[in-house]
Amino acid sequence: MGLLTFSINVTLDGCVDHQEGIADDETHAFFTRLMDESGAMLWGRVTYEMMEGYWPAVARGDAEAPPALREWAVKLEAKPKYVVSSTRKDFPWTNSHPIAGNLRTGVQKLKDATPNGVLLGSGKLAAELDRLDLIDEYKLLVHPRIAGHGPTLYEGGLPSTRRLELLSAKPLRGGSVAMHYRRAR
Repeated sequence: MGLLTFSINVTLDGCVDHQEGIADDETHAFFTRLMDESGAMLWGRVTYEMMEGYWPAVARGDAEAPPALREWAVKLEAKPKYVVSSTRKDFPWTNSHPIAGNLRTGVQKLKDATPNGVLLGSGKLAAELDRLDLIDEYKLLVHPRIAGHGPTLYEGGLPSTRRLELLSAKPLRGGSVAMHYRRAR
């Protein structure tokens, strides 16, 4: 059984707006490594649609992008992508699959079938999966910014505090810190 790892950019005040993070070569390399190490990606519909609206065009060469981003887009194109949505049923992007039916059962089956683990990259979905006790690890890229607005990490709350065990903390040159935590059980 693979681990479900939640990874996202977050500011010091908890903002997970994708436009608030630092997008440089080092932060890009961080997420590329995470994607390379995982067996599949897992997103909610909103994140899927944001990604679907840009990365396939980069992979095809239809959108301007530096070589490193194009390489990442090609890897993402090949990676299995799973999507949780109650409103959308059609996912035409290459290697995209819906998680249908019961959320707990569907995500647990995905974990069981993915020995290299599943990389979760959607904040709202992470809160729901944490409520279901399905997230095993957290790899957060904490940016040296205070956004002063939302959306924020776990803004809907959790039923109880999650205790985490720090596995590593690595500062990046741009001031961000890559934090790796495991769920303390």
